[in-house]
Amino acid sequence: MAIGKKIFYLIFFSFIVINFSCKEKIENKIEVYTGADVLVSENLNLIENKNLGIITNHTAILKSGIHLVDTLSKLNNINIACLFGPEHGIRGNASDGTIINDSVDSKTGIPIRSLYGNIRKPTQEYLQNIDLLIFDIQDVGARFYTYISTMYYAIQAASENNIPILILDRPNPINGINVNGPMLDSNFTSFVGITELPIQHGMTIGELANYFNQPKILKTKIPAELKIIKMKNWKREFYFGDCNLKWINPSPNIPILETAIVYPGLCLIEGINISEGRGTNSPFTLIGSPYINSENVIDEMNKYNSAGVKLKDSNFTPIEIPNMASNPKYKNEKCNGILIKVTNRNIFNPIEFSVKLIHTFHKLYPENFSFRENSIDRLWGSDNFRKDILSGKTPNEIIESYQSKLNEFKKIRKQFLLY
Repeated sequence: MAIGKKIFYLIFFSFIVINFSCKEKIENKIEVYTGADVLVSENLNLIENKNLGIITNHTAILKSGIHLVDTLSKLNNINIACLFGPEHGIRGNASDGTIINDSVDSKTGIPIRSLYGNIRKPTQEYLQNIDLLIFDIQDVGARFYTYISTMYYAIQAASENNIPILILDRPNPINGINVNGPMLDSNFTSFVGITELPIQHGMTIGELANYFNQPKILKTKIPAELKIIKMKNWKREFYFGDCNLKWINPSPNIPILETAIVYPGLCLIEGINISEGRGTNSPFTLIGSPYINSENVIDEMNKYNSAGVKLKDSNFTPIEIPNMASNPKYKNEKCNGILIKVTNRNIFNPIEFSVKLIHTFHKLYPENFSFRENSIDRLWGSDNFRKDILSGKTPNEIIESYQSKLNEFKKIRKQFLLY
């Protein structure tokens, strides 16, 4: 009985110690403060008594849970003259690729100019009464995400119109260390590849702004008068979940952090005749088509022993989902699918994995497989990948082909880092 009591007390006190340690760990979790929070709490003097033009969307949420625009619009001496909306709109409820029209913000009554329609760069007319531009949008960490293209054009317009621009920094949700993929060939510049960057750039919005603000990159005579409000407590190794910030879908088809982690690679599926999972609740992590055999693809992929990822056969039928997928590939057709589960995000390389995956589709189904030529070239940033696959090059040869230019960028990138 005495021994039983000792065991009981040992277990009981062990539970108390473990519980206290866990609680202490949670309570001591690092709080990251975004540039927007730092602006509101410490730097309002920078924007008082000026006509502001704010380039933003639904992701510009403060620690309070209130949108930056909703917060600023209620303060004295702050005048928001105009809002500028990117792809998906100011409140983030438009599907990918949907043209956004000029309008009025329903919550504040502030006029909105669209930067995702016929006009994608603030014009001289748009900026006529603006004293200061502010940019606050959450990026996802991939070159082809159009928010960074909108920022590029905003900085360019600021330079050309002699208007200062303030960038409110936010985390790179998939960390600020990993830099992967081919560099953009300037001959393939587009709105999903605005300038020379690798697919996964490993930079924050503020760091990208620093990089963009070079006359040779910006294609202007002089750099813009650019100021960055840095985050507090952010570290390069952080994923978004480490920041103690609320996840807000940066766009309708990036519903969770796990999607953002695979996105720099799996977005390349948009450039082939395989569904990237739009029209399901698991875009970019559930892919497939009617013509593949899931088990055969998985068996072939397992030969590569790709690190940090597990594949499972599945099936799905893409459907139209309001504000998320308007006309997905293979709409209402049953697709044989592959569910992609990242088991170790620190060693998973989404771009190298996707090179192997697309190579596998071409190898197993040469008669069915096809590229969407314009799409894949714009996403890859050149026509090299498409030509390499069609000419029979191996994944390792393709991956090796872009390492030299990638390593050059990694050296250049260092001078623009803020953290």
